[in-house]
Amino acid sequence: MLCRIRHNAHSTGNKNRLERDLSGKFGSEKYAFEELVAELGSAMICGTIGLEQKPREDHAQYIKGWLTRLRSDNKFIIQAASKAQKAADYALESAAQANQLLAVAAE
Repeated sequence: MLCRIRHNAHSTGNKNRLERDLSGKFGSEKYAFEELVAELGSAMICGTIGLEQKPREDHAQYIKGWLTRLRSDNKFIIQAASKAQKAADYALESAAQANQLLAVAAE
């Protein structure tokens, strides 16, 4: 479930949604930034819906990728958190709209 929520956070970056820069290659700073946005976004979504997150072993690799940037750019986490909040809001709003459509269709 958590993986799906994380992928939903990623999907909000599409040019037809929130239009984040998704051009980063694995290991690049852009890639690390998008991964942080998705991780934070999924944490925000899980917090909102009451789903507990459990750390996985691969989280350490992601964190390692962010550390260099976090140490050198004090705005990095703020920028990522801002985009993550927008991603979470978008995903939750989309889910609410989908549920409303399903409810109407079931009537």
